[in-house]
Amino acid sequence: MAENLKGCSVCCKSSWNQLQDLCRLAKLSCPALGVSKKNLYDFEVEYLCDYKKIREQEYYLVKWRGYPESENTWEPRQNLKCVRILKQFHKDLERELVRRHRRSKPPRHLDPNLANYLVQKAKQRRALQRWEQELNAKRSHLGRITVENEVDLDGPPRSFVYINEYRVGEGITLNQVAVGCECQDCLSAPTGGCCPGASLHKFAYNDQGQVRLKAGQPIYECNSRCCCGYDCPNRVVQKGIRYDLCIFRTDDGRGWGVRTLEKIRKNSFVMEYVGEIITSEEAERRGQIYDRQGATYLFDLDYVEDVYTVDAAYYGNLSHFVNHSCDPNLQVYNVFIDNLDERLPRIAFFATRTIWAGEELTFDYNMQVDPVDMESTRMDSNFGLAGLPGSPKKRVRIECKCGTTACRKYLF
Repeated sequence: MAENLKGCSVCCKSSWNQLQDLCRLAKLSCPALGVSKKNLYDFEVEYLCDYKKIREQEYYLVKWRGYPESENTWEPRQNLKCVRILKQFHKDLERELVRRHRRSKPPRHLDPNLANYLVQKAKQRRALQRWEQELNAKRSHLGRITVENEVDLDGPPRSFVYINEYRVGEGITLNQVAVGCECQDCLSAPTGGCCPGASLHKFAYNDQGQVRLKAGQPIYECNSRCCCGYDCPNRVVQKGIRYDLCIFRTDDGRGWGVRTLEKIRKNSFVMEYVGEIITSEEAERRGQIYDRQGATYLFDLDYVEDVYTVDAAYYGNLSHFVNHSCDPNLQVYNVFIDNLDERLPRIAFFATRTIWAGEELTFDYNMQVDPVDMESTRMDSNFGLAGLPGSPKKRVRIECKCGTTACRKYLF
């Protein structure tokens, strides 16, 4: 909403629901907000706080939206129309009863500790729902984001800003490409080899948008100066995440992870590793801090030389939450689109195999490529020029928790 005064428009920081709640608290009708005398005293359940059973009648302690906890009231079940909230309350209750007492049937009265847990869980769930809405509001890609935590009471990360592309750090410049291709059909009839051919490389994709290059070979996509359109088969990574993905809390101590909600075909693009581009010197300084925190989000851009690093600790996308595995289902490729500086490639994840709905997405933080098996796409190039980007910056010896049969026991 906005408050208008003589042609001026000032943005209101309160949401529509919050303004409706304020009207009801003040017992004021407001046609603009849809609050009238007929619905002025309508109440909405925010969450349920407690449960008891008296003479086979079930009662719930209700937290009403827009009202302080001091206004909570006990209500019989037949008075409540919030089916989804009731189901979620009992799901949380049963799960916690099983964890604590190895039983799922609720007692007639909940002990204070259990009731407090359910309140904290309800508050956490609302916080995660708000965070999910914020993430989806900020994403520029097709794939939706969901958030789940059925493991503990941890809420959204306190210091994380969702971005869709690199954030360029101080003193670093991304130079825009000066020329583009003139192809009528970049896949079937490329002019001069299209953008890959102009850089003496091979076309990266088949007609289904699946990468057909071996790991270690660079991908050159069509850019903003090309004659081809949005549907060009050489525009894949630049279209962003196309799958619905879920940020979820792992149950084995690995923190947050990412799982796919739909099938991903082998060799399909999944996501980019996005963050803040910083110099290697700045990465060393920040790395000392991250060492003490026991986490690493530093990813060296060492395609040709180790000059720049991507730091996804504070600014990042879904890749911020992707865990390591010694047997991963994602492979990393260097990608060049509107910036052809080989020191500043974009980092893209492609599926190494078919990934089924519900599977966690992982990549190897310490990936290696055998130079003997790798076929170079650069004319007379060596392994150093055509190699993969470095793993997240190697610093301290961190124990691996991936749990695969191929586990190396340590990340680095």
